[in-house]
Amino acid sequence: MIAGGVRVLNVGLPAVVEAAPDVVQLDWRPPAFGDVECARLAVALDDDVTHAANARALAAVHAVRPQLVGVRPARDVVPGLGDGRTLLHAGPPIDLADMCGPVRGALVGAVLLEGWAGTPADALHLLEAGGVTLDACHHHDAVGPMAGVLSPSMPVLVVQDGPRRAYASLNEGLGRVLRFGAFDAEVVDRLRWMRDVLGPVLDGALRLGGPVDVTSLVAQALTMGDEGHNRSTAATSLLARRLAPEVAQQDRGVEVLRFLAANDHFALNLSMAGAKLATDAAVGVEHSTLVTAMARNGVEFGLRVAGTGERWFTAPVGAADGLFFPGYGLEDANPDLGDSAITETLGIGGFAMAAAPAITLFVGGTPDDALETTRSMRRITLGPHPAFRLPALGFAGAPSGIDVLKVLDTGVLPVINTGIAHREAGVGQIGAGVVEAPSDVFLQAVRALHGMRAR
Repeated sequence: MIAGGVRVLNVGLPAVVEAAPDVVQLDWRPPAFGDVECARLAVALDDDVTHAANARALAAVHAVRPQLVGVRPARDVVPGLGDGRTLLHAGPPIDLADMCGPVRGALVGAVLLEGWAGTPADALHLLEAGGVTLDACHHHDAVGPMAGVLSPSMPVLVVQDGPRRAYASLNEGLGRVLRFGAFDAEVVDRLRWMRDVLGPVLDGALRLGGPVDVTSLVAQALTMGDEGHNRSTAATSLLARRLAPEVAQQDRGVEVLRFLAANDHFALNLSMAGAKLATDAAVGVEHSTLVTAMARNGVEFGLRVAGTGERWFTAPVGAADGLFFPGYGLEDANPDLGDSAITETLGIGGFAMAAAPAITLFVGGTPDDALETTRSMRRITLGPHPAFRLPALGFAGAPSGIDVLKVLDTGVLPVINTGIAHREAGVGQIGAGVVEAPSDVFLQAVRALHGMRAR
């Protein structure tokens, strides 16, 4: 009993006391999502050895300064795409028979683009007969949004820091596009134009004007209303302005400038390539619990952790929670897919939603929700990113470096901004929203990390 009456501090389900007056709800969750064994393993790993390893890993990530140095055909630069028939896809590895509709559709479109088959039916037959090697983009220093399909002749963004490189496909814009599984003549014709005109013109502009500092571009965009994933309007405008003088000097440069002006999402793929290069700097840091990749293939969610190298931890992935275009609903949605969660892995995208209140109109929620999401992500990260300052939070750095141990301790899961694809190939995007990483991948990771320490 206190002055003014009884107050209740509730540690359980809110519904138990929601009708009672003057209730304070404590946001407490059982460690390790209620898995007692994993909770004990996490406590055992939370020591000076892990803290020192995480400091090294985070410093390595934050020291990377990706430079956009070229736009080249994938076969010329992406490891493993120079010989034979190979296609890459988003997310962890998956067999063709298990793939979702949008990824299968995107593979058909890529086969048609490469001229390996003349019709969609023949393309599907070639794939099902094993005539094309399939692998994950992440296995080839690359990333791709949504279906993430990358083929040898497609132009890719080349980002570099010292001797290290990473790659990403070029963004097609919205509508009926390959990354959402469309593969009709309009889609393939656009991809041919991107291969024959867009890629060479952009590469020529970079040769004339020199590299683009990706970190600086993303940092500036965060102060202009972007979050680096679902909203890339400012970053695209900054990139187009930076390249415009050199683009304008080339044949068909006006076509390219018009394309950039009509595609607010173009810089997303650049953010992804830069984030991939940065987080890969921590791969293999012994004993580190820092997450180096999150990716989805439309069936499974995949997680990689610094201390376990290139090993994937996977679990089923669900559909995003968000807003649907008229005529569509959750029953039409494919489970989440794409490598674009590499942006959240670094600390932008959903982790920087405080910088982009307008994003809530696209993914649902309110500006206050965006602020709260970023504050919540602080609880599961190792520190602020020194370059990515968020005005709405007093120019504090974006939460960066997801820590497996902090996820298990708090019960807070990483939040990812994402588009929503129709489950059938060829329909395309039907909405946008947010999705949480599944808890099971973090439980798997802590078991593996503890097992490696015990050897």
